[in-house]
Amino acid sequence: MTKADIVAKISEKLGMEKGDVQATVETFMEEVKNSLESGDNVYLRGFGSFIIKKRAEKTGRNISKNTTIKIPAHNIPAFKPAKIFVEGVKSNVEVK
Repeated sequence: MTKADIVAKISEKLGMEKGDVQATVETFMEEVKNSLESGDNVYLRGFGSFIIKKRAEKTGRNISKNTTIKIPAHNIPAFKPAKIFVEGVKSNVEVK
């Protein structure tokens, strides 16, 4: 499912203009991004949390030059689904 598909479904379900729904979805995503960039997690009860995960410093390999490189500690954005969300996927999606 793409962002356009989400906009179309919401527009159809709520009877709203696609342009208004598009603006709302874009604004929501922008606010989540801004919150994470400022160091704040976003908690959506019943859906999940957009969180900042800390990655420790580690040693990697540059295969083409056969040397080791140091990868510094850094933060990455992550999504942690709510327990009810996980259970719904487990019970409704067939294992392939």
